[in-house]
This record gives sequence, C-alpha cells and structure tokens, in this order.
Amino acid sequence: MTLQATRHQAPDEATALELFHMREWTDGLPVVIPTEERVVALLAGVELEPDVIIGKIGPSQASVEKIAINAVMAGCRPEHFPVVLAAVRAVGDSEFDIDNMQSTTHGMGPVVIVNGPAREVCGPIASGWGALGPGHRANASIGRALRLCLMNIGGARPGHGDMAALGQPGKFTCCLAEDEEGSPFTPLHTAFGYDADQSAVTLVGVDAPHSVMMQTNDDDPEAHERILRVVAGSIAIPGGNNTQIGNGPVIVVLNPIHAGVLANAGLSREDVCERLTKLAVTPNAVMRGWATKRRIPEGDGDLPALRGPEDIVLIVAGGGGMYSAVFSGGLAGSTHPVHAPIDFDFSCELPGLPPT
Repeated sequence: MTLQATRHQAPDEATALELFHMREWTDGLPVVIPTEERVVALLAGVELEPDVIIGKIGPSQASVEKIAINAVMAGCRPEHFPVVLAAVRAVGDSEFDIDNMQSTTHGMGPVVIVNGPAREVCGPIASGWGALGPGHRANASIGRALRLCLMNIGGARPGHGDMAALGQPGKFTCCLAEDEEGSPFTPLHTAFGYDADQSAVTLVGVDAPHSVMMQTNDDDPEAHERILRVVAGSIAIPGGNNTQIGNGPVIVVLNPIHAGVLANAGLSREDVCERLTKLAVTPNAVMRGWATKRRIPEGDGDLPALRGPEDIVLIVAGGGGMYSAVFSGGLAGSTHPVHAPIDFDFSCELPGLPPT
C-alpha cells in the first residue's frame, strides 16, 4: 500500500503534537499523531485504495488516505472508519451545501446519525443515556473525524472559512445512533429508501441541541397533543433561526418514553412530522415585536417555522425520563438533510492500531 501524503519529521510525539497545534491541523485538542503505520492499520477496515476520491469538501478532494489521516488524529479505530467515509460522502452531496454551512455566521454544524447494523458492528455507537455526551468513544471519534476533515481538507478554520460568529461545542463532534430497539417507529433510514437491515448515515446541519422538558401522565388522553405542542413551541421560538428565516431542517430527538406516548396514540413518524409542521408557528402579532428581517404579513395569522414535514428529521434516542431535544436549523440558502450507505466487510479480524 502506497501513501501519498507529505511526511513530516519530529524527534518524538510530544514535539510532533506541538507542530500540529502550530500548523493549526487540530481542532484545539490533542490528537493522535497519524504515523504511516497507524494510517495503514486504519485503512485495513475498508476495501478501498488510498487514492480513491470519496467526495469534495470545499475546494479540495477528499481521498480515502486524507480521510484516514484525520480519522487517526480523531482517535478512530479501524471499525469506525466505514462510518467516517460514509459521513464524508454525505457531506459532499450538493444538497447539503457544505460551503454555505461552513461560511455562515450561524453556529451550525453537521450531526451524524447512524442507523442499521453498523451501530454495533462499527461501534458500538451509543444511542441511549448521554449519547451526545462524554464517555462514548465511537460517537466522539467519528464525529470528531468529520470535523477534522472539514478543517484540514475543507479549509474551515475559525474566522477563515468557518465564519461562525460564536460557534458551539457540537462543532467539535456530534454523532449518535438511533435507538431502533427502543423506538416504536420505523428506523429513520428506511424513510430514505434503505432496508432496515442496511446501514446508513444521515447528516443534518443544525445548531446545538435545546433540551425540551415534558412531563407525561399515563391517564391523560391528551398527553400526545401536549408533547407535540411543547416540541413545536421549541422549534418555533421567536428568536430562533427557523422562525427568523422560515426554512431549514430541524432534528427532533424523542426519548423512548415520549415516543411511546405518541405511538400509543396511533401516530407514525410521518404523522408526528405532519403535526409538528402545522403546530410550529408564531403569531404574526408576536413577531412584530421582535427584531427580524422576515416580512410579517398583515393580520392575525401565524408565521410558520418550517417549509414542510420534510424539514423535520425525527429520531428516538437518549435515556428515559422527561427530556427530549430539538436541534434548530434555519439558514439562508438552506442546507438539506442528506444520507449515504455505510459499506463494511469485516470478514476477518481487524488489526488494532499501534500504541500511542
């Protein structure tokens, strides 16, 4: 296997790490130094030559080798790499419009959602308690690998390429699996035409998650409507991008308890998205009192935050209890959710990475 990347020399890994920080090749955190031995070991997880182009990020072509280098830096193991490749392939989809997302002053970033057997085979990728928090290696490493690719291949660095005015922690890493076993709905990726036993990633460009608190009562016949109204109200907050701009995808993450209440009321994933679209509105009279460039129609009508149900990416994840979450989107020249299959064939035991 022949690698093409430029070699750099350093007397030891500590010195190499300082070089990476000085050259702005990191996300600000320490990285695993991508030695040739480590990159080759990572490439054992896929049946692709290093020079194969997976997609384009900004002005640059993302080859398998370049992606592998960044994945090693992020702490990925060989079994994580097929998910990283799928995420980069999805980012290159013109529907995602990565250039627009990188250059906006909004603090949005890509969220990687994993469905299918890859959740376990290429992980495990957490979907339950604290799935977006610390302690989950696959989640953290896969999402971070994509971010490093956006920086080192796509050239997006704070104030140069990445113009987010403030940014947000989800721009370091944001990856989780859908809790398919705990969900009463069909898996997310089947809505895009995949079979349930296929593996796929879905990418959505959104802001940081906003916690949504909802207490339910099993004896309340209107519990499902109360949940829908709370979630819709969290989508259509007057100061949020979706309300201010009127377009853009959102992610709704329901914990299994909240999802169960909706399903027990006879609602499917599609039904929930339809209902949320209708409910996610702000009265014109309220918006007239807010600083906004959006044109507010005369009269007593409502201003929608979503263009249609297709703007909602609905998944089930997290631990049980009273908290679900909404990730707002909203971007002029909006990005769209995209997806890509995850290809893996671990017919033999993968080698571990050389020690750090």
